[in-house]
Amino acid sequence: QVQLVESGGGLVQAGGSLRLSCLASGRTFSKYGMGWFRQAPGKERELAAAITWSGTIDYADSVKGRFTISRDNAKNTVYLQMNSLKPEDTAVYYCAADKTPYRLATVVPSNSYWGRGTQVTVSS
Repeated sequence: QVQLVESGGGLVQAGGSLRLSCLASGRTFSKYGMGWFRQAPGKERELAAAITWSGTIDYADSVKGRFTISRDNAKNTVYLQMNSLKPEDTAVYYCAADKTPYRLATVVPSNSYWGRGTQVTVSS
């Protein structure tokens, strides 16, 4: 059974930084793509960043140049380093894990396991 546990959210002032972590268990981590999605109040869940099993990375345009996704296969963990945070980054951030191994494309919501989410609040 795949389990994803996020950590690292919190309250930060605009311009600040946070690092989210997602610890995965229940299968061989290195075979699967991972991603971070976010959902703000009243809005749909959207991709923030994703990384395939082979290291291909995709970012939402709104976070390019500010967020960095990485993975440590030895620690079964994916990270999201968030710098220069803005109030519009406020959302619940969810870790996603692809259900299909060795996919070339980045993870998509319809084919993912999900964590419970961690709240990120950026004050102006």
